[in-house]
Amino acid sequence: MSHLLTNIELSDRLYYRFCQLVYENAGISLGDSKRELVRSRLLKRIRTLHLNSFEEYYQVISEADPQGQELTLMLDAISTNKTDFFRENQHFQFLSETVFPALIDQAKRTGSYRLRIWSAGCSSGEEPYTLALVLREALAGSPNNWDAKILASDISTGVLQHAAEGLYEEARVHPVPAKLRHEGFAKETTPKGIYYRVKPAIRQMVTFRRLNLMDPKFPFSGKFDVIFCRNVMIYFDRKTQEELVNKFYKYLHPGGYLLIGHSESLNSINTPFRFVKPTIYIHP
Repeated sequence: MSHLLTNIELSDRLYYRFCQLVYENAGISLGDSKRELVRSRLLKRIRTLHLNSFEEYYQVISEADPQGQELTLMLDAISTNKTDFFRENQHFQFLSETVFPALIDQAKRTGSYRLRIWSAGCSSGEEPYTLALVLREALAGSPNNWDAKILASDISTGVLQHAAEGLYEEARVHPVPAKLRHEGFAKETTPKGIYYRVKPAIRQMVTFRRLNLMDPKFPFSGKFDVIFCRNVMIYFDRKTQEELVNKFYKYLHPGGYLLIGHSESLNSINTPFRFVKPTIYIHP
């Protein structure tokens, strides 16, 4: 059966139907160039469910999935998750040198020691844990009564589960400076090799939650000081990008920052955000 399954066809009609499902539910625009990727990833779901065709799989999602469980698993399969510790490190330098000192000064003036960061599209957790390491270092010499939290969200339940475990292969943590690696990770030797587990003090700073950026409203009432949404919008069309960026604007404090990926820009988007430097924008 598995041999036969590798040869089953994904027709134009069905491919565009799957594309429409993905676009409507995750905002991801899949062009013709992604066809083979979609085919190979959906084949895995078809095998898992012991189905015989893409037609049967589409029927499962559209007719036999009232809770949306298989739709969630399909979006997991389609979404690409690529990340590293200290990826695009200039952003973390900007936080350490500019953003956190300003927020600490502001806290001293106002007496409010509350700080919130959102890592949107957090993938397997390297980005929010990097944020936690950098934030903890910045607050080390400051009063201990900080209420500092990081929300880490993604549409993929699979990567969120991995992220919450906080366990990474040795090669994955190489970009972490030695001092922060010592402070933030516990080394574990396993039958599979050497791993590093994020220490409880760092993990407690991060809350992982499944969240779809296409939801009309986000399920929180408070606002953020910093939002990271890096290398996520490259999968969206311009209309979806503009809607998302302006939703982010509503959830940022005035003076708060939005940081996007190195291959992204808000140049062609109608938004009140003000340019600070490439990939960094401020809520004026």
